[in-house]
This record gives sequence, structure tokens and C-alpha cells, in this order.
Amino acid sequence: MSNTIPSDKEVVLGILNNTEQVLDKLYKGYFPMVLKFILNNNGDENDAKDIYQECIIILYNKIKSEDFELTSKLKTFIYSVCRRLWLKRLSVLSRNAGNIKDFEDVLAVEEEIEDHEKTEFEFAKMKSSLEMLGEPCSTIIQDFYIKGLSMQEIVEKFGYTNTDNAKTQKYKCLQRLKKLFFQQ
Repeated sequence: MSNTIPSDKEVVLGILNNTEQVLDKLYKGYFPMVLKFILNNNGDENDAKDIYQECIIILYNKIKSEDFELTSKLKTFIYSVCRRLWLKRLSVLSRNAGNIKDFEDVLAVEEEIEDHEKTEFEFAKMKSSLEMLGEPCSTIIQDFYIKGLSMQEIVEKFGYTNTDNAKTQKYKCLQRLKKLFFQQ
């Protein structure tokens, strides 16, 4: 098996065959998603570890039962179980004055995961577009939008005669970046 996230089938077979490496890969593959959710919802890393452990136990027990059938992606199952466990714990601990029902209809789990995956895909696409853009455009775009340099600082860094020339160059670079982004 590779060091990537195991396939859903590998996880099910690994648990049925008591393969410890599958559980290790499962932990490394999906824990960051759960950690992010818990941190964004009034929890800490220890809370995330507890919730994830409970989820893996639930998954393990379900797979070991004879009538188990995975009806969604494993990632969706894990996220959904962890989300429900965490919301239940928030309710019990009274960390949140609202009712647990207040959270259940915010976004369907699948939509939330799709949004997360879409954002990751678009980020990778933008990174790739920036790399294809070449110099000096790549650096100008990063200096202005990521590092927050002013147009005057860009003028000085690249030796433009004035800020209008630098703005024109930045505009041309943005147009090229958009073209590269949408061609992918």
C-alpha cells in the first residue's frame, strides 16, 4: 500500500483483516479534516482526537458487523459521524447556548465536503497558473496580492518609472493569469 489515503475498499478489507497499517493511514488521511472542523467550532486538538477516535471505533464496529454496507464515500461517513458526535458533545457541555438542531440544516455534509474539495482544487489550479505565468508577472502578483506590497514598493523593486507603469504591468499580468487559470 502507498502512503496516500487508502481507498474505501482497502479500509473495509483492512479492518476486516485486522490490518493495523490501514488504521494508521486512515488516521493520517482524514484526521486533518476533522481537526479543522472541531477547531472551527469551539474545540481544540484534544477534542478532535477524542471525537476522531470515537468515530473510528464506530466505523470499526460497523464494518465488523455482518450487515455493513458503505452507502457513501468513506470521507463523507467519517465527516458526518464526527460532526454529529461533536455537535452532540457541544450540546451536552453547554458550550453553545443554542440547540443542536440549529446546526443540522446549515449545510448538508456532502455539500460542505464538496465546497472544501472545490476550494482545494481551485487553490491548486491558481498555484499552477501562477507557476506558468513566469517572471516578472508571478512575483508582481504575489508581491501585491499576497505580500501586500504597495505599488510604490513594486515600482522600486522592479525599477518602473512610476506607479502608473507598474499598475499597467500588474493589470496585464492579471489578464494573463486569468487566461491561464480558465484554460486549465
